[in-house]
Amino acid sequence: MNRAGSASVSAVPPDPHEDGWLRRVALLFTGQAFSLLGSSIVQYAIWWWIVMQTRTGSAMLLATLFGVVPQAIVSMFGGSMADRYNRKMLIMLPDLIIAGVTVMLSVSFALGWANLSVIIVVLFIRAVGGGIQMPAVQSFIPDVTPTGKLLRVNSVYGVIDSANRIAAPALAAVLVNMVPLWSILLVDVTTAVIGVGFVAMIRVPRKSDAVHADAASSGPATAGQPEAEAAFGAQDSQPITAVLSSTFRRSAADLKAGFTYAMGRPFLKGVILGDALTCFMSVAPMNLTLLLMTREYEGIDLNLGFVNLTTASDKLAANELGLSIGMLLGGALMSAFGAKLLRGARVQMLMVAFGIAMVGITVIGLGIAPNLLAYLIIDVLNGIAVAMCVGPMRTIMQSESDESMTGRVFGLDNTFATFGMPLGMLVFAPLADVIPISWVFIAGGLLTLPVAWYVRMLSRRDTSAVAGAAG
Repeated sequence: MNRAGSASVSAVPPDPHEDGWLRRVALLFTGQAFSLLGSSIVQYAIWWWIVMQTRTGSAMLLATLFGVVPQAIVSMFGGSMADRYNRKMLIMLPDLIIAGVTVMLSVSFALGWANLSVIIVVLFIRAVGGGIQMPAVQSFIPDVTPTGKLLRVNSVYGVIDSANRIAAPALAAVLVNMVPLWSILLVDVTTAVIGVGFVAMIRVPRKSDAVHADAASSGPATAGQPEAEAAFGAQDSQPITAVLSSTFRRSAADLKAGFTYAMGRPFLKGVILGDALTCFMSVAPMNLTLLLMTREYEGIDLNLGFVNLTTASDKLAANELGLSIGMLLGGALMSAFGAKLLRGARVQMLMVAFGIAMVGITVIGLGIAPNLLAYLIIDVLNGIAVAMCVGPMRTIMQSESDESMTGRVFGLDNTFATFGMPLGMLVFAPLADVIPISWVFIAGGLLTLPVAWYVRMLSRRDTSAVAGAAG
């Protein structure tokens, strides 16, 4: 039964998510805030090292391919894992593994062994961990949140993510100018341990018998509930090759089922393909903003009164801060007014379409900005546009999916969106080395506008017949 349609049923069982949901959400978001902060500080430090050492689009392309493609591939199976296994464990384990790899990278920098190849390997491993963790976090939110609170909670999560995006580059810029890179990398280790501690304290509510029966009728997935905690050890007696082969076959079948399920529902299809195409058209050129800053504004200082942007790291941090401040403002607006104004999936789809259109327009603006101050203002507007569509996208995927399919829907979205970025970089990054980089932004923004129109067309499709057939 579709979660969105359950309100029409006359006898609705009590929602087990209502009791103590604020504590569970607070623990999850606090843990994720620490984890995101440490990971982002390290990620910025690594990317800035690559940019300042190479200053080429080809190096950015290489880092993107190894830092993003593995996440896209693993997300295919990460969504299935989030439906079958304990989501809480799938959130915590990648953090610990990534922290261990980061320690080894720190040691290699301290001993003078680090180079671009070593960093590429670390980016690869971090991406694999993200491919497992991201679908787990996104599908875990409905496990600890009442359905009626999803849009507000997703918007708050967006605010936390935006606040992290503001704090992380600022802290990274300070640390880059003060301490060696090997010591910055250890920040991720500390925050990962703290974040895992908070998530470990979450007690996931059991579903009612009616919900259990509904989940069972939808498929074998455990939906990440406590009884799934034994799933990791259930196959210990089998040879590891047999377990891996069985898991791969089951995950491939789940991926196919998730694709068929999502593409058969216009709203899910709209947000997933809209997200992917936007990543291809606009997010890929936006990944080149670091090159745009170092090339177009090198030697240009900007005194904002409270800070003077002079060094390369200052400008790179300002670039990230502008986007993050915009996302924080947009997320705050969505959190305050979204639940009241965006009632229903159709209205949320229209907001997604409008947000995508604004992303395209602001990307064009980044390419034609006449000076650094104008660039940073447009950067803030771009962040607001991103936040305007991210919250409704997540809410549609959570509310319009059967509970047993939520992980696969998010895994499919992560896969498509994450693949969109490196595929776009394959087109735009080489162009940035042969044509003015501003042209790359203009082209990417213009190509994003038809994506908004496509999502708006799908918002007119009525999902009631599909939902009725599914029920």
